[in-house]
Amino acid sequence: MCEYCGCQALATIRDLTNEHEAAVNLIGTARVAHREGDPARMAEAARAIAAILRPHTEVEEHGLFPALAGEFPEHIAALEADHRRIEAVLAEAADGTPTDPAWPRRLLDTLAQLRAHILKEQDGVFPAALAALGPADWEAVEAVRARAGTALPRPAR
Repeated sequence: MCEYCGCQALATIRDLTNEHEAAVNLIGTARVAHREGDPARMAEAARAIAAILRPHTEVEEHGLFPALAGEFPEHIAALEADHRRIEAVLAEAADGTPTDPAWPRRLLDTLAQLRAHILKEQDGVFPAALAALGPADWEAVEAVRARAGTALPRPAR
């Protein structure tokens, strides 16, 4: 992922990026499972992605996005709409492997949308946040992270 603008120096952005990277790795797992004809493993990957995205989305939508919405309202609204579409398809696997024969293709299409969404955030939102947000904004984002937590293990100190 991107490291050219310096936004990775902020723990908030670094954590969001690490969550993106974990989701991208799981997208790869789902694609391999699809090629191998294993919808159960696809559903498992979908549940793992959903678990990562729950706190991640909370941090974005209740911390980062509100601080940027005044300057970029259409862009932020589009990203939030992406979140809803992606969550809906991932949720289809919440209780097991969906039996709808169209679900594997729907999941792959949604994961492609998620990958594009991640690039929009990495290449647009995060650098914009670095330039536009002040210390009070970052403290508010960190407060949301403290409440939301993360699905990723924290590195040992």
